[in-house]
Amino acid sequence: MLKIAIQAKGRLNEQSLELLSEAGIRVAESKRKLISRAEGFPLEVLYLRDDDIPQAVSMGVADLGIVGLNEVAEKGFAVEQLMDLGFGGCRLSLAVPRTADYEGPDFFRGKRVATSYPNILARYFAEKGIEADIHTIEGSVEIAPAVGMSDAIFDIVSSGGTLISNGLTEVEKVFFSEAVLIAAPDLDRAKRTEVGQLTFRFNSILDSRDMKYVLMNLPQERLDEAIRILPGMRSPTVLPLAQEGWCSIHAVIDKAQLWERIERLKAIGAEGILILSLENMIR
Repeated sequence: MLKIAIQAKGRLNEQSLELLSEAGIRVAESKRKLISRAEGFPLEVLYLRDDDIPQAVSMGVADLGIVGLNEVAEKGFAVEQLMDLGFGGCRLSLAVPRTADYEGPDFFRGKRVATSYPNILARYFAEKGIEADIHTIEGSVEIAPAVGMSDAIFDIVSSGGTLISNGLTEVEKVFFSEAVLIAAPDLDRAKRTEVGQLTFRFNSILDSRDMKYVLMNLPQERLDEAIRILPGMRSPTVLPLAQEGWCSIHAVIDKAQLWERIERLKAIGAEGILILSLENMIR
């Protein structure tokens, strides 16, 4: 049985449980428990602080973990990154007071920068050849300049609203993060097989999220044109209609291309177009 560590509370907790649910894995509410047994897959779920997950996976306390890539990069523990999960997107950025005269990264030379991510920041400054005083603090990093603890901050940014409310402006986007699935580096063959089964489920869910299933009716004589517009996963499915001279086409289209393709299909006579969401897609 696999053990997977997820964040004990917060946005990543909710999104991780949602992903497991979509994969047919039901997890009972933790109710302050450290561990819960799942149904629908041989899995136990450990609820940990996000910054403890990389170490727990590296030590083998958990076989897998769902955690922000920022925590993996900051902690530096030996783990295997299996896949990006497509949620929990954010960035780590440098921010300075709005009144600061900022003209580029050289601003930070000799400055004190407050952060909860000193290792990522140290690597960035080393790449830029910048010597600065990195001041590690936990909690509300964004208030550090206002209370005189630092000249700038390096912190997680999602919408930027917290920076604005604290009189700060984002000046350098340093590290982009999202939730990732990580694994212990020394899993045995049996657990590797189970991990493969789990990632198969996850991939089918993620593959479907940016795709739409499209059905339409089309004059038979325009079929070749439609096939050129609508390449399916292998090719579109074509079925004859009861009405002579007409056919039905079924295809899967990337959301980014959907409306451009629909307009082209309408131009060659497609009608009765249905657009459906996909729950899962197995390639």
